[in-house]
Amino acid sequence: MKDAEIVIVSAARTPVGSFGGSLSAVPAHTLGETAIRAALERAGVDAGDVDEVIMGQVLTAGEGQNPARQAAMAAGVPQEATAFGINQVCGSGLRSVALGAQQIALGDADIVV
Repeated sequence: MKDAEIVIVSAARTPVGSFGGSLSAVPAHTLGETAIRAALERAGVDAGDVDEVIMGQVLTAGEGQNPARQAAMAAGVPQEATAFGINQVCGSGLRSVALGAQQIALGDADIVV
């Protein structure tokens, strides 16, 4: 896939809240599930076609093991797909996009969220 054109066909993110605000009781993986579902719907992509989910998350304490995997599974992404989270503070989203593009360029994935 070295010469493949890699494109972004949709974008979605979780809402930004304040510490202790109205979203404080909503687990990060639930917010992630909502963003995954929205991105897939906007792109017209079936969750079953996703090869990998990369989720940027800064504060992971108390969220359980691999919140990206939890969000992916809840959004209907196949069990066979990989999912992982990264924490590069403000750069997490951009780094997620770069890592997804690398996976596609290397032929390790066709569809990355």
